[in-house]
Amino acid sequence: MVDKQLILDSVGPVQAVLDAHDGVVNVVDTTDGVIMISLEGGCTGCSATPMTAMQIYYSLMKLEQVQDVVFVNGELPDYMRSFINDKLNSE
Repeated sequence: MVDKQLILDSVGPVQAVLDAHDGVVNVVDTTDGVIMISLEGGCTGCSATPMTAMQIYYSLMKLEQVQDVVFVNGELPDYMRSFINDKLNSE
């Protein structure tokens, strides 16, 4: 189980944007390194939410103990997930 505070700390540069727009990252579960996240508050219905999710996914997938990141409300489209995975594999 990955520490929830580590996940929240790893959101990084996105946190300032979330704070400014009353957005909330809710870590639902971290079992077996699969991080389940819900973006709530100001994120709900926001057109920038997929970009926020993309940055969060990128930051979290760099952590050794994270196997996958699942956005429970579908905030990260598959094509964005693929783009980030390709980027991470090339780094």
